[in-house]
Amino acid sequence: MSELILFNKPFRVMSQFTDDQGRATLADYIKISGIYPAGRLDYDSEGLMALTDDGKLQSAISHPQAKRSKTYWVQVDGDIDEAALAQLRRGVDLKDGPTLPAEAQRIEEPKDLWPRQPPVRYRANIPTSWLQLTITEGRNRQVRRMTAAVGFPTLRLVRAAIGDWQLGDLPPGQYRRVSLSSDELKQLIPPPRPASRPGQKRGAKKRYSSGAGKGRPAAAGRRGRVGK
Repeated sequence: MSELILFNKPFRVMSQFTDDQGRATLADYIKISGIYPAGRLDYDSEGLMALTDDGKLQSAISHPQAKRSKTYWVQVDGDIDEAALAQLRRGVDLKDGPTLPAEAQRIEEPKDLWPRQPPVRYRANIPTSWLQLTITEGRNRQVRRMTAAVGFPTLRLVRAAIGDWQLGDLPPGQYRRVSLSSDELKQLIPPPRPASRPGQKRGAKKRYSSGAGKGRPAAAGRRGRVGK
């Protein structure tokens, strides 16, 4: 049976098991062999990650075509307003193209959210605010770029959910195992496409020469003619 691990990645931890610069990695927290991250989470972001030992499940969770939703709690610099939230909902123009529409709403600071170490900088004359943002893309540092594009730079970013999997009360640096039923796996992993015949493009039809009998493929030869 496929193994699925949900992990609460702390701040300033790499979302991989090795690092040639000596930074903290998943290996400092997860002592399970044969599992790999299904997607990434930035070094300076926190929250939910999924890991698995099943390559097909890993692809189904992390592949961009899967359009699996990811929900974030975002603390931004400034008092975010409805106009900025509306922009996020419509989609934002970034250097690598417009984003898909997102779900965005202002929230209070999430209850029981752990303190970050080191803490977010505090400036008495500039307020901060929180929003919940749900996207279905996975571009590099996308959430940070989106909030900056509408005038509210991200100060703290916590992933709260991947699809239906919730961070819940999982403490930073801890993980839990998730049991997936066969029906859940079928929903997550799409069935394979029918294989094409060797040397034949998908959907391609056989061609027949004018001199060939019905149902007989044309004989091989230069420009479709029979050789000498």
